[in-house]
Amino acid sequence: MSNSFYVNPEQLVNDKAQFAQKGISRGKSIIAAIYDQGVLMLGENTSASLNKISEIYDRIAFAGVGKYNEFDRLREAGIRWADNTGYVYSREDVDARALANFYAQHIGDVFSEGMKPLEVEILVSQLGNELRPTKIYRVAYEGTISDEPLFAVVGGEAEEVKRRFALTTSSVTSLVETVKSAVLALTGPDRTLAVEDLEVGILEDKGSRRTFQRLSDDRVRELLS
Repeated sequence: MSNSFYVNPEQLVNDKAQFAQKGISRGKSIIAAIYDQGVLMLGENTSASLNKISEIYDRIAFAGVGKYNEFDRLREAGIRWADNTGYVYSREDVDARALANFYAQHIGDVFSEGMKPLEVEILVSQLGNELRPTKIYRVAYEGTISDEPLFAVVGGEAEEVKRRFALTTSSVTSLVETVKSAVLALTGPDRTLAVEDLEVGILEDKGSRRTFQRLSDDRVRELLS
């Protein structure tokens, strides 16, 4: 006969939340912000091959912080979900809100039912068109979705980065101004970041079906000059 130990459900939830937050706090922050022609996603990333910002579908991009292998699996699952939905129904039926709900359900199920929560926070961005508006959704480690009207921040210093970004950006501006504000918000007054340590992606309509573009170091340097 085995003995089972009682664990207060509230304490269990708090322990899981603290565990997930600790893992996420080690990740560098990422900012997603709407500018006058699209959506910017910018974060600190010293790796040249382990991308945190990626394309999911024609007008949808993804960014993740926390444990890389966990949010990269989410990215891959989102691509499969979007491809399957577009194939079964139509490409127009794939939108960021439905994708964010898909992520939230999975992350929430793991948090409530699994022994270990996912140590991730993710952003899902959508470039608008005549059918849908430009949107940014934030999905937290316990599966909560936030609809962010202008910009969103995830990562270890999210609240402080969000505060600094809000001080310089109160409305939709150009890509140049948005990039500059985002970099200033990431670095703060006490440090600087080399262009090579930034990962930058945008969603912008260039007249083709695909709208995601990963900006080169030279292009980012030009925007910051």
